[in-house]
Amino acid sequence: MKEKAEIMDEKAVARAITRIAFEIIEKNHGAENLCIVGILSRGAELAARISAKISEVEGKSIEVGLLDITPHRDDRKGKELGQDQSLLNFEITDKKIILVDDVIYTGRSVRAAIDAIMSRGRPKNIQLAVLIDRGHRELPIRADYVGKNLPTASEETVKVQVKERDGIDRVAIFTNAEANSQ
Repeated sequence: MKEKAEIMDEKAVARAITRIAFEIIEKNHGAENLCIVGILSRGAELAARISAKISEVEGKSIEVGLLDITPHRDDRKGKELGQDQSLLNFEITDKKIILVDDVIYTGRSVRAAIDAIMSRGRPKNIQLAVLIDRGHRELPIRADYVGKNLPTASEETVKVQVKERDGIDRVAIFTNAEANSQ
């Protein structure tokens, strides 16, 4: 895998997270009835940061959960599914759910996330926040909140790194599809 370009550094990632948090507050007229759910793995770290920023601005705690979409993916069956690693310690029925992912590409991960949420209850609505939107949709899904739109070639790979998992905050494009992230 060969790095083509760094797209976002630590400061750009922080600014994008702050902007997404403010857009969520504005669209939802505050944080009432709001829950943030991060798609494992890097969506979980981003969700925690967005939740913290909203809590800081609104002065109230925002429930945050982790969602393992593996059992709902359309490309894995049987033993490949493993045990569900989700951690949702709150009721989602009638809540405004903000799904958070690092990259949206084909839309299939988001479809699996919606299925996973709906299997747990009936939220008031589901909104989607992503750090990177790279295009190339296969399903009619779009993000409500986007840190950065990044048109890419299908053979390129976008790798999001977060401090909690990788020791650094950054986004880069690679020219080999063997990177660890979409």
